[in-house]
Amino acid sequence: MTTHPTTPAGAGARPAQPAQSTLKTLLGTGIGNALEWYDWNIYASFAVYFSAQAFNGDDKASDFLATMAIFAVGFVARPFGGVVFGWIGDRIGRKHGLTIAVLCASAGSLLIALLPTYGQIGVASSALLLVARLVQGLAHGGELPSAQTYLAEHAPRNRRGFWASSIYVTGTLGLLAGLVVGLVLSGVLTEAQMSAWGWRIPFAGGAVLGLVALWIRSSMDESEVFEENRAQQEASGSRANVWLALARNWRTGLIVIGMTAGLTVCYYVWSVSMASLAQQNLGYSGSEAFEASMIGNVVLIIALPLWGIASDRAGRKTCAVIALLGSAIAYIPLVLLIQGEFWQLTLAICVQLALLAGFLSHAPAMYAEMFSTAERTSGFGIPYAIAIAVFGGTAPYVNTFVSTHVGSGTGGQIAFGIYAIALLVISTLTIVLCLPETRGKDLREVGSASVEGAAGVATSPR
Repeated sequence: MTTHPTTPAGAGARPAQPAQSTLKTLLGTGIGNALEWYDWNIYASFAVYFSAQAFNGDDKASDFLATMAIFAVGFVARPFGGVVFGWIGDRIGRKHGLTIAVLCASAGSLLIALLPTYGQIGVASSALLLVARLVQGLAHGGELPSAQTYLAEHAPRNRRGFWASSIYVTGTLGLLAGLVVGLVLSGVLTEAQMSAWGWRIPFAGGAVLGLVALWIRSSMDESEVFEENRAQQEASGSRANVWLALARNWRTGLIVIGMTAGLTVCYYVWSVSMASLAQQNLGYSGSEAFEASMIGNVVLIIALPLWGIASDRAGRKTCAVIALLGSAIAYIPLVLLIQGEFWQLTLAICVQLALLAGFLSHAPAMYAEMFSTAERTSGFGIPYAIAIAVFGGTAPYVNTFVSTHVGSGTGGQIAFGIYAIALLVISTLTIVLCLPETRGKDLREVGSASVEGAAGVATSPR
């Protein structure tokens, strides 16, 4: 694949350059993506330790709830990140969006690592934590759309689902790294040490590793699909406009929100925040919660490429529907299974994540196949960020709130499960009724109009 194709006649010839290797594409996209997820998710995993440091420590339950609220507030910045990085990705380049995103995420982690406590500066500590989360939210709102678009545009069309699975593989590796750090620290340090200063270590490490990701991404090339589209825009004098793209694609944007709602709630509960929820609401120790989450995410990593291959052969819709309906059917039985034993928590997490992998694996390809090149990052990124903010970002808070006010333990988890199941059903219906089969599409020929007007029309790979 040639990363910089020759531009059309009259637009000025651009010299051909060597194709970017598959390894560099996957590594460059993956390492920054893993770091973003690491930075983002260690907040949820370590919230149980530092909540009393950033807030008034008199009420631990209130502190934890407030910390989860700021976790949700961080998601509010994601749609703005989708706008900013959507503009950067569609007008300046996917590579630039990826580079700036990882820089912002690392800056947010550094701020948390150096955060003064509530006892030192009072409410300003809570405010600084909020600022750090907003910066990370802005970065993460741009990271996923940019990374998913970049990777999808480099992938062979008949293996795009398999390539796309690397997004969540590397992301889960970043999440897993955070869990490993948590497991090691909880085993080496006492609870008092973890609460006092141990929680700062993973955030500091994320900030330092950001420099490595920044260096790798700065040497990456743009995709051939994007370069061709930019050359056409230069020749015609047209420029990407985020707001026009959003208005033009509003129906497809609603489809993105609908198909993402159930997936993101279940993912953020079972993969991201379960380490904290199991300790806070289900009576598990810190080491048990971290170990169970770690095992579950290893299972997710194994399942993702298998589902990605299946989506390239059986179709995106088939795999997504199996994943969403399977998760909905299994949700309550798996909650009832968790009765305080380590193996019960581990098995429940593993089953849910193995099912969700059926959609997570090829989701980046599926979203990319819904939008034209000129509008791909912003057209998908903004509604996707809204869905994550409204549903995924609030999931840990809603879960904690329900467990605190409706019922503790299994009762609270069942109540939350009903909410999650309803969203999973909505996502399933959205995909079945509104989305055509997108497997194998040529990304140069994709337009959102085909999504809005051709539901149920399959597209075979060529």
